[in-house]
Amino acid sequence: MAIKVKSEHLDKIRKHGEKIYPYECCGFLLGTFENGANVLREVYPADNEWNVSINEVQTLGESVPAASRSSATARSESHANRYWITAEQYQEADRYADSKKLRIIGYYHSHPDHPAQPSGYDFDHSCFANQSYLIVAIEKGRAADLNSFAKPDYTQFLPEEILVEDC
Repeated sequence: MAIKVKSEHLDKIRKHGEKIYPYECCGFLLGTFENGANVLREVYPADNEWNVSINEVQTLGESVPAASRSSATARSESHANRYWITAEQYQEADRYADSKKLRIIGYYHSHPDHPAQPSGYDFDHSCFANQSYLIVAIEKGRAADLNSFAKPDYTQFLPEEILVEDC
C-alpha cells in the first residue's frame, strides 16, 4: 500500500507537531482511494483531548488495560505520550470531508522525542484496514523522521510508501 501526498501536506503535519511540542499533535488525513493507494487531499488538524480521566477508563499503556496495570508496569501517561480524538471531533471531520467529497483516509500524530514508529498503544488505538497512519518524530522541538504505516489485516503494522507528488 502507499499514500500519495504533496510536500505541503507533510509540511503542515511537521509544523503542527513542532507547534504542539512537547505534547503529541494529532489529526485526520482526508482524501480518496485511487488505484490501490490513499491520495491525501487535505490535512485536518484535531485537538489532543487526552486527559487523566481517560487513563482510568480506557485501554492504555502498551496493550495493558489501565485497571489491570500494577504500579510496576504503569507508565506516566500524558499529552506528551498520548493523544485522544473524541467522537465529536471525528464526526466534525467526517462531515467536513463529506462536504468536500472526500473521506477520512487515515490519521496522523507526533511522537515527541521518540521515533516515528508505532507503539503498542498506537496499534491498539489505530486506524482501520486500508487507512494510513502517519507518525512524525519531533526531536527537541524540531520535526525529524515522518513515516506512514498501514494495518491491512489488523494483525500488524506494515510500512507504507509515501509518494510525494507535487505536479
